[in-house]
Amino acid sequence: MGNINHQFLNRKHILFFIFFGLNAFLFAQNNTVVYLRLNQLGYRPHDPKTAVAFSAQPVHGEFRIVSKADGKTVYSGKPVPIRRSGWGKFGFYYRLDFSDLKTGGKYELKIGGSVSVPFQIQENLYRFMPDSLLNFMRQQRCGYNPFWDEVCHSLDGRTAYGPLPPGTYLDAAGGWHDAGDDLKYLLTGSYAAAIMLFAYAMSPETFSDHFNKYGQPFPNRIPDVLDEARWGLEWMLKLHPAKDQLYHQVGDDRDHIGWKFPFRDSSDYGWGKNSYRVVYFADGKPQGLKQFKSRSTGVANLAGRYAAAMALAYRIWKNDLNEPESADRFLRAGIEVYQLGKQKEGVQQGNSYNAPYRYAEITWADDMEWGAAELFRVTKDSSYLQDAIRYARQIGSASWMAYDSTDHYAYYPFLNVGHFALYPLVNRSLQKELAAYYRTGIEQCFQRAEKNAFHIGVPFIWCSNNLVAALISQCALYEKMTGDHRFRRFMVEQRDWLLGRNPWGTSMFVGIPEHGEFPEHPHASTYALTRRSLTGGLVDGPVYGNIFGKLKGLYLSEADPFAPFQSDYVVYHDDIADYSTNEPTMDGTAAAILAMMVFALP
Repeated sequence: MGNINHQFLNRKHILFFIFFGLNAFLFAQNNTVVYLRLNQLGYRPHDPKTAVAFSAQPVHGEFRIVSKADGKTVYSGKPVPIRRSGWGKFGFYYRLDFSDLKTGGKYELKIGGSVSVPFQIQENLYRFMPDSLLNFMRQQRCGYNPFWDEVCHSLDGRTAYGPLPPGTYLDAAGGWHDAGDDLKYLLTGSYAAAIMLFAYAMSPETFSDHFNKYGQPFPNRIPDVLDEARWGLEWMLKLHPAKDQLYHQVGDDRDHIGWKFPFRDSSDYGWGKNSYRVVYFADGKPQGLKQFKSRSTGVANLAGRYAAAMALAYRIWKNDLNEPESADRFLRAGIEVYQLGKQKEGVQQGNSYNAPYRYAEITWADDMEWGAAELFRVTKDSSYLQDAIRYARQIGSASWMAYDSTDHYAYYPFLNVGHFALYPLVNRSLQKELAAYYRTGIEQCFQRAEKNAFHIGVPFIWCSNNLVAALISQCALYEKMTGDHRFRRFMVEQRDWLLGRNPWGTSMFVGIPEHGEFPEHPHASTYALTRRSLTGGLVDGPVYGNIFGKLKGLYLSEADPFAPFQSDYVVYHDDIADYSTNEPTMDGTAAAILAMMVFALP
């Protein structure tokens, strides 16, 4: 597994290097170690295909693409020096472009004696990816969990804030655990459900049926992505028990007491261990049961995403699954919650208890735009269209893309789907405005990418991989809206970053590709207690060194095999103790389903 020109640093390969001895240190023609970074999964025939080589000394000679089948060189070229920052201890970076190679097969990249991981060129190479990422979503389920074959958190929960007396029981069982912990947020869960439905609506034929509604491996004639989305939808319906009520969070950081089985949850919210957990009402005001208060100002961020998910669900369950009663139930909830958003424009942030960290979302007009556009599509009520246009202009191009640093989840969700949803519903003049909003953000990321050797366009704030998935999707949606292909190469480079074309030479998806280098020690109770792979999970990703240095409770549990590739600027650790870079997230993985679907399409 992994890139053999750097894996002598990885404990997984100790036996490999004992066997090969000094031959493990592969030298280029000038006796300098050359590190090769490329997309370990591979490329489609017509994709742009680039790798990055770096070394402590200049690299001379050609690079070669060699067939694994017969050892013959099928392509050769000249490394092109990159005069940009590489963030590490290496002074020489090179771009290796083999885009002209379009013949299918399995290959290796070589410079002198340095050899890359094997990679493929194949037309349908990404077809499996969207369904594979659903493996992690099923593992995150709360209630009946097919990974454990157990029921967890069936007593969720008892209320805080809102119209009911504190501690009133409210059925909030179901949904998804948010990340490596057991918390549940409407803030992230609504987006996960909506983006999976959006991906399905764009390309139903991409998704397969191998599992039933419980996540068990028995087909049920419903695409698995819809089974998964419905798991979230049903929980969302529970959080809206009355026309004027919406709840937004189950549990808080009292959950964070070490590794624990979700079905034997030892956290205590005042009702005993493995018992009731708090359920927070969305009142649009600052909340927090101890000293750390949110800066909430409304509920429109939640309401807009909720409405978008429910309107998409209405369309799919009515037209594709022929379940009109379910469809009507979804639509009714979407309309009601959308109205709550109009009544309380602003953001409901996440709540914390003992720690200062929370989902600090600050935008909401993008969510209301998406909800309004989807509601107009299914109801034809022109008031929704007028709302969507107003919200579109209000949010404009506002995004994380303009900044090198922001608060955690400030510009969430990291992709404004609303502009794309509204685009086909408006005149040509407004379409140009919407496309320009997307283009502005992409260009801001492109300008950032021009400053580094890997041409990666995101800031390395917490959950940077989620930003990469959003950037890929925004490039793809912009191209679909306009027919403008100028960002195609840039989009592919962002994909390749997630699959190994990065300083550490690792995929950011647990278990993918199967025989590659990927996160093996994710920060998650499930992995800590079982050592079973959380296949499909997208980990948080690299962060600025100054963020890693300031977060509370961060440490490394073992020697860092990636140490030579770290820098003061940006770090990534495949270490179970690093919750800042190596924790797989539910919403990031759901967003990556759309991003990877882009490359699964014909």
